[in-house]
This record gives sequence, structure tokens and C-alpha cells, in this order.
Amino acid sequence: MGDWNHGLFGCFDDFGTCIIAWFVPCVTFGQNAEAAGVSSCIVGALLFFVPLVNLICWIKIRGNIREKYSIEGSLFNDLFAICCCGLCAIVQEAQQCKNAPGQAMARS
Repeated sequence: MGDWNHGLFGCFDDFGTCIIAWFVPCVTFGQNAEAAGVSSCIVGALLFFVPLVNLICWIKIRGNIREKYSIEGSLFNDLFAICCCGLCAIVQEAQQCKNAPGQAMARS
């Protein structure tokens, strides 16, 4: 089992993604949902605005990314990251999908 390519507070490793996630987090959330195979980008972005559904979707996105890239973690760790530092979690997920060497997530 491995680790995330970037730490939870490694937001500024990719300043562009950080800025987009800060001002329009629904866009990055939708891109992560599509990269993780949870939904399309548009549907994911819209789900970001639906309370509780967004949390369930987010847990699924993080779980799928962890599974795809063999990242060590748990549901509790995912919930902690999402609830305590949601924007950092979104950026971390986006960086993982963009920068994982030799492993591209399939679009569904």
C-alpha cells in the first residue's frame, strides 16, 4: 500500500488547481468524480451542491481514488479529511489523478 503523491496540506504544489478549488470547488469536485468513475463532470459538479448526497459522493470518490492507486487509508480517514479540510482534500484528490505516474484513471 502506498501514500498520496501530495500531502493533505500540499495544496500549493499545484497552484492552478488550488486556485480553481478555492473559487469554484464544484468544478474540481466534478473533475475528480469523473476521474474516479463515480459520475460525469457535470453531474459531479451539481452533486457538490446537494447536502448529504455530496458527502456520500465525496466518500465514494476518495475511496475509488485510494483503491485505484493502492493508497493506504480508511473511511474514517476520508471523513476526517473531508470534514476538517475539504478544499485541501479536493486538491489532494485532483493532484493524485493528474500526477500519478504511469496510471491513468479510465473515464466512464
